[in-house]
Amino acid sequence: MAQKKKDQQVLEELHENVSAIFDQVQGSMANHKKNCVALYKLHVRTAEIVETKEVAQEKVVLVGEQEFQEVIMDMISRVLDTKKGTANVDRVVKYVGAFVKFMNEKCQSFFNYEENSTTRFVATLLNWFLQGFAAKNKNVRYRCSQLVAEMISHLGEIDEDTYGELRQSLIQRLNDKESLIRAHAVIAISKLVGSEDEDELADGEQSILQTLLDTLETDPAVEVRRAALINIPIAPSTIDALLSRTRDVDAVTRKLVYSTVIGGKVEHPRQLSITQRELIIKDGLGDREPAVRLAAGKLVAQWFDWVLGQEPLDKAKEEEADGWQGDDGGIMKGLIKFLGLFDVVGPGEVVAVDALLSILTTRREVLDDFLFPDAFWKNLTPESIVLARVFVEFCVSSKNEARLDAAVLPVVTAFAFIVQEAYNSLLSVLEEIETAKILDAGLEEQEDEEQEEELAKREVVMSELLRLALKLDYGDEIGRRRVFMVTKDMLAHPQLPPGLIERCLDVMKAIMPSERDLIRVVVEIVVELRDGEPEEQVNEAPVSIPDDQSDVSTTFRKEKTTRQTKDREDMTPQERQVADVTDIRCLMLCIAMLERVNGTFEDNSTLEGVLSDLIIPSVKRKELAMREKALVSLGLCCLIARNMALSSFQLFLSQAQNAPTQLKVQVLKVIMDLLIMYDQDFFGKSEETAKQIVDFLLQLLDAEESAEAQAVLATGLCKLLLAGIITDPKVLVNLAILYVSPGTTDNQEIRQCLAYFFPVYSYSSFANQDRVRSIFMPTFDVSQTRYEELDDDHEMISPQQIGLLMLDWTNPEKAAQMYVLRVRGNNLNL
Repeated sequence: MAQKKKDQQVLEELHENVSAIFDQVQGSMANHKKNCVALYKLHVRTAEIVETKEVAQEKVVLVGEQEFQEVIMDMISRVLDTKKGTANVDRVVKYVGAFVKFMNEKCQSFFNYEENSTTRFVATLLNWFLQGFAAKNKNVRYRCSQLVAEMISHLGEIDEDTYGELRQSLIQRLNDKESLIRAHAVIAISKLVGSEDEDELADGEQSILQTLLDTLETDPAVEVRRAALINIPIAPSTIDALLSRTRDVDAVTRKLVYSTVIGGKVEHPRQLSITQRELIIKDGLGDREPAVRLAAGKLVAQWFDWVLGQEPLDKAKEEEADGWQGDDGGIMKGLIKFLGLFDVVGPGEVVAVDALLSILTTRREVLDDFLFPDAFWKNLTPESIVLARVFVEFCVSSKNEARLDAAVLPVVTAFAFIVQEAYNSLLSVLEEIETAKILDAGLEEQEDEEQEEELAKREVVMSELLRLALKLDYGDEIGRRRVFMVTKDMLAHPQLPPGLIERCLDVMKAIMPSERDLIRVVVEIVVELRDGEPEEQVNEAPVSIPDDQSDVSTTFRKEKTTRQTKDREDMTPQERQVADVTDIRCLMLCIAMLERVNGTFEDNSTLEGVLSDLIIPSVKRKELAMREKALVSLGLCCLIARNMALSSFQLFLSQAQNAPTQLKVQVLKVIMDLLIMYDQDFFGKSEETAKQIVDFLLQLLDAEESAEAQAVLATGLCKLLLAGIITDPKVLVNLAILYVSPGTTDNQEIRQCLAYFFPVYSYSSFANQDRVRSIFMPTFDVSQTRYEELDDDHEMISPQQIGLLMLDWTNPEKAAQMYVLRVRGNNLNL
């Protein structure tokens, strides 16, 4: 009887005691652990209270457990109807999750998850919350999903039926109309990913992981995508989807990719592929939001710290392999290894340089460790020479001459020998490949790939040395002459990799006294390449050379002809093939040279021979590669020769209509350059002529099927509109329709161009905002019609997105800000 009275007293005081605990946990989370202990003791005590009923068979009634469950659910039910943002209710939710965790930890310690009062309590509570998932009141659904999300990681073992019901209920909440409910459903269901066996799924049933990935990519709510981003586990099957959020419209979501997902879940960058690493750096450091760029910069520094913390090689072996000792702190070698995370030899060089610049910018102290002994230049690798070049350019741009002097860079003469040695190394690889082809050595595919890879590495080393040569001081005449000789020999070599032609001409332009001398040297090389023995007419008129410069090419003016001494009809098929290859290389030299000429065609009479003997005959050839380069060369000549441009414009227009795609892209670039260069001649003299040109361009834009050619046209029209050269509203209408059309989403170049163009155009004046508003309203209706008619495999900008863009583009405050900036700029100029 005494025990029964005690049990009755415990049950009578239970509600009051639990109420006191829940009252405390609302005020602060600091007392949650203490109250978990207190509530657990009440649970254990009440679980001991049972009754035995005498029926056909004796039945034990868990009176205490049932009373405890009812009291707890009564306490929780008081907060289920509260809105988001109530701090004391959020603390109660946190406490419930903490209590379930505490109970299961105790249960695991003493009962090993056999069915007991704890497992029964958790199952009852969970089933009760799942019932709330279907409530009409959105606050109840929100609080139930929040509570399940808090306790789901600590449920312990549950039966198969309960697991199935939990899984299905959470998947249904992923489609709830309230975004906060979907977000908590994402958090909760993500905890079940590891417990699901995909082999047990029914045919056609989607796994939890795939459901989360779909939510990550398609849910319109920012908070839902963030929840999915943070809670989806890192795995080879999920990493690409997670990295796709580097292009999310929300800046905070993009920042989380770098700070939380990659920075927090990826232990070291080697877990990612080179392509993934390059994507992370490219999108992060190139983001328009400073906060995202800062997070990406911290991630880059984290990767560099990981490289520095790697197990170092044996120091003697490392010095023997590299040939130089480096700095005492290992910073330079650490940076070289860091560059090894990227594809420096391939297109990843730009990304690698951006990552390196991020480190040099955020950690200026590493600059003090740079030192370039003679041994550094003897075994150059793509990573080491990129490091040297970026260091020099960074110091030059930041005007840190003292740091450059302390790094002990070689003088120009010594650097010329370094360039010569790298050139000799490149030639040796070229000769090996050529010899293997001639002898038909039958190299295995692996050996052939190794040779090509080595050639690519040597080419990168040579290219970086030439870029570094641009930053040197050419006050040393001997060194300048030496660099000139090496560079000219490279340009004259018939097998020089095409990627080095522009680098060599950059150096030539930097060290030549004038453009005329640069043109004369290139023409001389073209003559040597085409004929071997150039036919010369020497006019020994001395060249005027400034006192502070010397003509490193020749001391006499020489009139040369680039016409081949042997007619094509007299050549054998083998000779014609060699001549065609040579002409293509000569055209590449001419293109690189003309791109660096700022004077007029009339001021450089040497170009007339190249035009008449090489470029014009090549334009008439049928070979696509030769005709393409010849038309580009002719277009560059037209940019410095007005009369030639006006007379040749019709030729380019005809080529744009009938040429293959590859050639058409180049011709369209020439046309757009000429229209911008000579806008008054094409658009200013006659409205009829201007209308014909605009109609022709719009016709091409509408009929063009090639994405690349369409991107060139769209970009050119945007430039003409921004410059005020074209004012016809039809152009703006066509660009607006193109922006919202399906297929534009697949053409990233057009999408980026138009996404930049419309805000810049709109903010530039209030009149432009009115034009955009009047043009996009009918375009908006067109987009809705097209949106409804789309097939399943096509995408386009949704009407909602167009509406949001219009609100932003036609915001008068932004146009006013742009006007203020222009006025201030004009005042400063005055």
